[in-house]
Amino acid sequence: MLDFWSVNNIAFTIIGYPMSYIEFIGTILYLWATWLITKQKMLNWFVGIVSSILYMILFFQIRLYSDMLEQLYFIIVSIYGWWRWSTPLKDTGKILTIRYSPPRRIILVAGVTLALAFAMGALMSRIHLLVPALFPEKASFPYLDALTTIMSFTAMWLMALMKLESWYYWLIVDGIGIWLYYVKGVKFIALLYVILLFMAVYGLISWLKKAKIASL
Repeated sequence: MLDFWSVNNIAFTIIGYPMSYIEFIGTILYLWATWLITKQKMLNWFVGIVSSILYMILFFQIRLYSDMLEQLYFIIVSIYGWWRWSTPLKDTGKILTIRYSPPRRIILVAGVTLALAFAMGALMSRIHLLVPALFPEKASFPYLDALTTIMSFTAMWLMALMKLESWYYWLIVDGIGIWLYYVKGVKFIALLYVILLFMAVYGLISWLKKAKIASL
């Protein structure tokens, strides 16, 4: 059974790219979870957790430990989001509803996100000098890579709180991801981000409509 989840267990080959079962199933579940969250379905958290677990196993096998830890963060936030979406608020006794954060908080969160991204980018741009044994070559696009990573963290947290601005973060992340992965030659992932970009647009429109209805 463990062999089935090996990255070397190939399901099929597409345009010369060997697609393992674990990557294929994880990707399908990730897309499904994204679709479910556009519809504000509670099931999205469970599906997303399973997808992140599969990606954790995948990244561990190919020794992308930072990406593995990123999936751990997604699992933790997904568990919180699952609880938050289903638990009545103490002050109102009502379930969480879709809305924007107050303007000052939006600016504060964006500022912190950019500051952390810049700090992480500065670190990653020198990581090959600081830890040459683990990172023998200079990082590619360290600041853009750091920006998409930190913005993904912020977007996931805001989504757990059902904040509308979370979708704007995903739109930027997906837009940068399309270009970044295409330039780096991993065109299958670039295509995945094209799909995610369209889903983010749909998710934003869907959430805006539901927020408008709820305010009537």
